[in-house]
Amino acid sequence: MYKAKDDYTIAIDVKSQKLLDRLLNENPRLSKILHEAKNADDAREEIRKCVLNEMKTRPNVFKYYKEEKKGGKLFKTLKWHDYASIRLLDYIDNAGREFEDLNIGGEVIKNNPIKLLWLAVNKGIGRARPYFFEDMIFLFRQFTGKRIRRMHKREEVETWMERYPSGLEPRVIKLRVENRNRILSIIIEAIDKGEIKSQRFFFEPGMSQKQKFLLALKWWKNKKFHYRFAVRSPDLLNRMLGYSLDPDTMDTLNDAQKAGIPFFVNPYYISLLQVHTPKFAIGADLAIRDYVIYSKDLVKAFGSIVAWEKEDKVEPGKPNAAGWLLPTRHNIHRRYPHVAILIPDTVGRACGGLCASCQRMYVFQSGYLNFDLDKLKPKETWKQKLNNLMKYFEEDAQLRDILITGGDSLMSSDNTLKKILDAVYDMAKAKKKANRDRPDGEKYAEILRVRLGTRLLAYLPQRFTSDLVKVLAAFKKKAAKIGIKQFVIQTHFESPMEVTPEAREAVKKVLSAGWIVSNQLVFTAAASRRGHTARLRQVLNEIGVLPYYTFSVKGYRENKHLFTPYARTAQEMKEEKFFGTVPEEHYDTLKAFPREPEKSVENIAGLREAAGLPFLATDRTVVNIPGVGKSLTFRVIGITHDGRRILEFDHDHRRALSPITNKMGKVVVIESKSVGEYLQQLEDMGEDITEYRNLYGYSMCVTEERMPIYKYPQYDYEVTEEFTNLQIDD
Repeated sequence: MYKAKDDYTIAIDVKSQKLLDRLLNENPRLSKILHEAKNADDAREEIRKCVLNEMKTRPNVFKYYKEEKKGGKLFKTLKWHDYASIRLLDYIDNAGREFEDLNIGGEVIKNNPIKLLWLAVNKGIGRARPYFFEDMIFLFRQFTGKRIRRMHKREEVETWMERYPSGLEPRVIKLRVENRNRILSIIIEAIDKGEIKSQRFFFEPGMSQKQKFLLALKWWKNKKFHYRFAVRSPDLLNRMLGYSLDPDTMDTLNDAQKAGIPFFVNPYYISLLQVHTPKFAIGADLAIRDYVIYSKDLVKAFGSIVAWEKEDKVEPGKPNAAGWLLPTRHNIHRRYPHVAILIPDTVGRACGGLCASCQRMYVFQSGYLNFDLDKLKPKETWKQKLNNLMKYFEEDAQLRDILITGGDSLMSSDNTLKKILDAVYDMAKAKKKANRDRPDGEKYAEILRVRLGTRLLAYLPQRFTSDLVKVLAAFKKKAAKIGIKQFVIQTHFESPMEVTPEAREAVKKVLSAGWIVSNQLVFTAAASRRGHTARLRQVLNEIGVLPYYTFSVKGYRENKHLFTPYARTAQEMKEEKFFGTVPEEHYDTLKAFPREPEKSVENIAGLREAAGLPFLATDRTVVNIPGVGKSLTFRVIGITHDGRRILEFDHDHRRALSPITNKMGKVVVIESKSVGEYLQQLEDMGEDITEYRNLYGYSMCVTEERMPIYKYPQYDYEVTEEFTNLQIDD
C-alpha cells in the first residue's frame, strides 16, 4: 500500500484557473469565504454554516443527511437543491479521510475537496485538474438554484429510442447477410489454401465455388462450425472485417495478444459488426464493438487484475469475505444465504467470446477460464467432484436458488449439461426427503429456482438446437414435480443490434421448453447513451425476454474505457427507465408470467398494452459492490483532484444478506472516470451532451425494490433460522 499523496504544492493549470474564476464569479459568497478564510479548516466551517442555514427550513432533509431517517419514500421527497446541500456537507464531514485507490495501483489518496479549492484560490496550487473544477461549478449551480432539474417527457425518451435500430429490421438483416457472405468467402479461401484444416468441415475435390459456398451456408447453422473457425488473432479479425480497423486499434489488439489476453470471436458474432455503415446505423453497433475491441486500459492492467468482489477470493476450508465456507476454490461463488453460483469443470469454463467487460477477467488472466475447448472437456474426476458439490448444496440450510454459469453454462455439451441438471435434481430431491424428518421451524430451505447463465443467445444462437430443448424440457418436467418452481435462462444482451432473427428463434425454443428468459445488461459507456437501454428493453420484450438487472461496470482501471459513472446510472433509472415502471395494480399479472413461459411474447405485449408502457422495466439497476451484495444506495462523499467521485455505498438490507454485513459497515468506491471525462467520451461518440444536462446533479440514490416476478415463492412450512456453511470470525 502506498502512502497518501499530499501533492498540494503542484500548481493548477491555465484551464483550471479559468474554470476556478468562473466558479468564483458565479458564487460571490463562496468567493468571499475562500478569500477571507485563514486556512482550509476555516473555509470548511464557513461553508458548513452556510449550508446548514439553508437547510433549517427543511428538517426532513437534515434528518436524511444525518441518516436519522432512511428509505426510498423520504428520498423521493428531496429536491434538486437538497442533493447539493447534502453533498457539500458530506464533502466537509469526510474531509481528511484516506482511501486506497485501486484505479491507480493501490495508491492511498486523501479526500479534501474544500482544501483543494482554498489552495487554488489563495495560492494557485493544490493539484486540482479541470474536471474537478467543472464538477464544482455544477455543484454550486445546483446548490444556488441556478441549475434546476428538467424532467424529460415520454415523447423525448421514445425519440431517443428511435435512434437505435434492432437486428430484426430488414435493412439491418440485409447488412448482416453481406457480412456473413464476406466472412464465409474468407473461410472458404483459407480452407482452399490449406491455412485452416478440419476433419468435420472440408470440401470434396472437384467442388465448384458455388457448391462450396452453399455447403458453407449449411455449416453456418452449426454451432461447432463457429467454435472451430472462431477468430483468435487481431489480423484475422481485421481481415474478417474487411480491413476496416484503424492502425491504432490494431496496435492495441496486437498489444493485447502479446499481453496474453485471450482472443476468441466466433464468425456469427463478427457478422454483427458493421464494416460499411449506412447513415441509419451510424454508431448503432458501438456497444457490441466495445465487447470485441479491447481497450488500452485493459491491456495495461492485464496481469495485475484483481477480483472486484472480495468474496470471489476463495480458499477451501476458510470463510470468504461474506463468511461462506466453500468446498473448492473455483466451483462455487457465494455472497447470499439464498443463492449460490456453480461453475462446472467442463467446457462451460469457456464462452462464445470474451466480453471486454467480463467480471471474471481475473480468472481468464489466471488461465482457469480459457478457450482451449478440447482440454476443458470434463475429466473422469468431475463426476465425483460434482457429487461432492451437490452434497454441499444439500446440506445447506438456506440455499434455494442455484445459478449454473461459468464461463458459459451452455458451452457444455447437451450430455454434460444433462448430467449436471440430473445431479441438481437428485440433490433437490434428497433435500426434500431429508426435510420430512425435521420439525417445522427446523426444516431446510428446498430448491425453488434453477438458472442457467449464458450469453449464447446473443453470441451464438445456433447453440439452441432441438436436442438442447429436449434436455431443458425434460428437466423442467421432472423438477417441477418435486417442488422446483422457477426455471430461468439468464442471458446477456448488450445492444438491440444483437437481437437478430436467429436470436429470436433461439429464445422461442427456450420458452417452448418451459423456461423463462431474463436479461442482465452491463451499463457500459456505449450502452449508456440516451435511449439505448430503453430501446433494448423494448426489443427484448418483443421476443419474450424480461429485463432482470442493469449492472454498472465492475472493476478498476482495466474497465475505465467501458465505465459509466454512477451518476449516469441513477439518471437513466430516474429519467428513462421510469417510463417502463410496472404499476402495482399489474403485479399479480407479472407474477404469473413464469407459469406460462411459452406465452411470454403475448403476455408481455398484453401487460404493456394494459399498462400503457413503451417497455417493461422489470430490471433492477444495481452495482455489485466490492463488499457483499448488490446495491445502488449511495452518496457521493468526496472527489479526487482529477474529478473522479468517491462514493459510499450502503448494503441493500431489504434482501437476505450474510450476517457479516452487519459488521462490515459501508463500502467506499472510487470511480475510474470523472463525469467530465465521461461526457467527453459521449461527445466523441457523436452524442449531444446537452441532453445529459442533469448528470452532474445525481449524487445520491436508493436501491429499487425487486419486481415480484423475481421474488422466491413462499414455502408451506417454516424454514430454520440456522445457517450452515457459514463462519464469521470475531
